Amino acid sequence: MSKDGKSPISRRKFLKTGAASVAGGSAVLAMPSVAIAAPIVLKVQAAWGGGIFLEFAQDYVNRVNAMSGGSLKIDLLGVGAVVKTAEMQTAVHNGVLDGAHLVTAYWYSKSPVASLFGTGPCFGWSANELMGWIQYGGGKALYNELMESLRLDIVGFFSGPMPAQPLGWFNEQITQSSQMVGLKYRTVGLAANVLQEMGMSVVQLPGGEIQAAMKSGLIDAAEFNNPTSDKDFGMQDVSKHYHLASFHQSQECFEIIFNKGLYNNLPSEAQAILEHASEAASADMAWKAMERYSQDLVALKEEHGVNVYRTPDSVMDDQLKAWDIIVDQFNASDPFFKKVIESQLEWAKRHGAYSLNNSPNYRGAYEHYFGDL
Repeated sequence: MSKDGKSPISRRKFLKTGAASVAGGSAVLAMPSVAIAAPIVLKVQAAWGGGIFLEFAQDYVNRVNAMSGGSLKIDLLGVGAVVKTAEMQTAVHNGVLDGAHLVTAYWYSKSPVASLFGTGPCFGWSANELMGWIQYGGGKALYNELMESLRLDIVGFFSGPMPAQPLGWFNEQITQSSQMVGLKYRTVGLAANVLQEMGMSVVQLPGGEIQAAMKSGLIDAAEFNNPTSDKDFGMQDVSKHYHLASFHQSQECFEIIFNKGLYNNLPSEAQAILEHASEAASADMAWKAMERYSQDLVALKEEHGVNVYRTPDSVMDDQLKAWDIIVDQFNASDPFFKKVIESQLEWAKRHGAYSLNNSPNYRGAYEHYFGDL
């Protein structure tokens, strides 16, 4: 009996009644059977074996899977699961992988222009403003033009503005540029050219090999990206001298790529989810980085005895001079490189005139409450 005292109608009786023909002048509709389609599953490899970067990649995947309601699913694979990091873009182009989560500096060898979408020169802008240029200042069209010129069957999205990367870890405190001359240093992308111009010997290594290379003496100094990743790599065990602020990689973001042929054949709803989930993950990453990077910088200082310095202005001035030389060299040899640089300069000049003049003295406000940095 039901709560109101009436006999419940069994499912079998209901279906039997529903299958009957017209009776007593009332039409009764038969219930259709509904087939549930299997989800679309995409295999996406990340360039990260662990740590907060793999977490950021998983955050993107989680958003895609949640937003699709089960119709679209990404299986995230760790670094090296199918191909080496240097081969990921080619694997996506060939359809060996459906997609990848990486940074453009990792395929810089195919075109130096790749570095301009991440590890490029600083025109007084941050990574968030770099992404503003990509999304609204013509950068995305230039990125697509680059893909076409390289004949890559790839569609890509940018996500996660990264804070300026520290100059990194050294065996002693750096107070002037002359101390850096001759040092073997790890970095990637155009930053390698810049620091070579400053007299350093540059080695390009994956993140997971940096700590061991410095411990063995293969390199004298190194950077990766941020205090959290550096702490996870154990850099505090091979150096106690950590320098924040630098122009060698002052703006960067993640690149999320998919095989273009595959992407174009997806339902429009799935295409929209892959794109807009990158935007949602981008905002969340920026907020999470504020929390985690600052926490781990405190831990490096208080728990591991790391000396944290701000890179001297003289070093950063020399970096800008080196950037000028490198950019002029590539502009002279690569018309498309020059085209992208000119687009960035135009946007950065216009936006910077607003942003820099509008920004109050945040450092002054901080020191008002918390004392000298």
